[in-house]
Amino acid sequence: MESYLLSYLSLAMVIVVAMTITVAILILNHLLGQRPQEVTKVKGENYECGVPSIGNARQQFSVRYYLVAIIFLIFDVDVVLMFPWALVYKKLLASGPMIIIEMVIFALVLFVGYLYVRMRGALNWD
Repeated sequence: MESYLLSYLSLAMVIVVAMTITVAILILNHLLGQRPQEVTKVKGENYECGVPSIGNARQQFSVRYYLVAIIFLIFDVDVVLMFPWALVYKKLLASGPMIIIEMVIFALVLFVGYLYVRMRGALNWD
């Protein structure tokens, strides 16, 4: 039981050090940080590249914007999953062609998903 608890000692030390550094930075910021000299209405406004804000910030976006973003995210994550495969390709090719078959199946599933999205018109902006 004692050795089991000792295995978590390094994790506990990292947590204590991280919390100590966090608290120390917050205290130093409070003690040494600059405070505003005067509080005015201009200081409370949003700053957007020097352009004064016009209208309400709660404008509605088209659902297509979010749909394209989600589709991009899905295909982007799939490309990221292909990167480790490319790194170990030559090493695993020596054990057989299964690595190529798996990636072809993976790419076919992606392609079928892309065709489905195109056929449903999810990427059309009209």
